[in-house]
Amino acid sequence: MKSEKTIDSKVTKGGFFISLLKGSLMALSISLILICIFAFLLRFCDIKTEAIKPINQVIKIASILIGTFYGLKKTTEMGLITGLFIGLMYTVLAFVVFSLLNGGFCFERSLINDLIFASIAGGIAGIVAVNFRKKR
Repeated sequence: MKSEKTIDSKVTKGGFFISLLKGSLMALSISLILICIFAFLLRFCDIKTEAIKPINQVIKIASILIGTFYGLKKTTEMGLITGLFIGLMYTVLAFVVFSLLNGGFCFERSLINDLIFASIAGGIAGIVAVNFRKKR
């Protein structure tokens, strides 16, 4: 009979990439939905230009948080590492999707900042997700 920790470790190691992919795609989906809602609000409401960047950052954080919780729903370990990679993968996928929607790829310094920001946010979300699951 195998211990619970051994079984949990095998699930984590065997499904690491699947967890990353699921979490990143969930984060991207949430982000696309929230961006569409925000674009709709911009169209019909008077929102100041200065508010756009902070709201986009909040959308990214919320998307990464939800995606990380989703990607880590079956594990209670490796939250930091998985969260970091979900944040990185989300940023790369979001860059590709939004660049395609925009009609061209533009590599700027802000992409590096987004990669760092998203990996830190994902790492923190991963730690919270894993510890939240352990207490339940």
